Amino acid sequence: MTILCQPAAWPEDLSASIDGEVRTVDDLTSALRALYDDPAEDLVVVGPGADTTEALGFTEQLRVERPTTGVILVRDRVDVTLLTEALRAGVREVVAVGDQTALTAACERSRELSWRVRSEMHVDEEPEPTQHGKVVTVFSAKGGCGKTTIAINLAAALADGVQRVCVVDLDLSFGDVAISVLLEPVRTISDALPMAGHLDTTGAASLLTPYRPGLDMLLAPVTPGDAEKIPAALVGELLAVLRGMYDFVVVDTPAQFSEHVLTAMDLSDHHVLLTTPDTPAMKNMRITLDMLDLLSYSRDIRSVVVNRSDSKVGLTPSDVERVVRTAINAQVPSSRNVPISTNKGTPIVFATPAHPVSQAIARFARERLIGQTVRPRTKSFARRGSGRR
Repeated sequence: MTILCQPAAWPEDLSASIDGEVRTVDDLTSALRALYDDPAEDLVVVGPGADTTEALGFTEQLRVERPTTGVILVRDRVDVTLLTEALRAGVREVVAVGDQTALTAACERSRELSWRVRSEMHVDEEPEPTQHGKVVTVFSAKGGCGKTTIAINLAAALADGVQRVCVVDLDLSFGDVAISVLLEPVRTISDALPMAGHLDTTGAASLLTPYRPGLDMLLAPVTPGDAEKIPAALVGELLAVLRGMYDFVVVDTPAQFSEHVLTAMDLSDHHVLLTTPDTPAMKNMRITLDMLDLLSYSRDIRSVVVNRSDSKVGLTPSDVERVVRTAINAQVPSSRNVPISTNKGTPIVFATPAHPVSQAIARFARERLIGQTVRPRTKSFARRGSGRR
């Protein structure tokens, strides 16, 4: 039963836009009382009759006392200032008065999110050990190697193995994860800015875009200029929280060593380093390996993957190993079915599990990631910190 905070004499009845049973109360004090009368209720819709400041205070209180409960705010006017304050307080969505479709959809999303958060927190169950998932960063110093495609399909292969997986698009300026799986980026990493310094599981969950059961996405910003606003510390905070929510967090990165990428690598349990059998890509791979050695990252947590390994370009896998001076851990063949699946918004691992590309990625996931003991990461960030400022 949804709790609707709306004076009885209010001219517009919001209950018609809320699916299921609705319990209407006159004020926020009554709403709080109703919540504690029904511990299973996880949704409060606060109508325009309630004062905004009081509504935000009410939400902040619930965030501490009832973290699974979602608050949706209905206001006569919605602007950037209100959205920022509401997000900081923990309000899940702000809806304009009269937009019944938006209110109905917001209620559905909030209920789904509450269910996910409740399952993560094991509410009403015996306490369990805190989950410590693996962070896997996919990196290539050269664009065009298929990094985003590999990252998404690797996440799909992990999720298909009954793992809970989240893809983080860390290419903050030109991220392609959303368009590659045909998702609308309603929420992105930039929405985490008001929560910086106090991000928790509930806040992180509110940023995610579900894709398939067991596979969620944290999408890159879409507004020009937002990338520059996101500090590397927030990336670290996000990954630290997400690894407690998922078995695997797969990070897609831009083709450059940035502060954000190095933060992800510092927190990673595995580095997937991607190249293709062409001279520029192999040269960049060699530089990448030298850079990681210089920064004291453990070689035990890295894998070198050759994408489009069977391309007829006059270079064999042994030639690649000779140039990059390290062993190849996986080879993913070339196929026109890969861009076809991307254009359809479905990873080839899901679309055609028996395809050689799908098999190669799934085999890599099994052999190098699933069930592998997490080795301690080199604690080198502090030593490198002054050199990267």
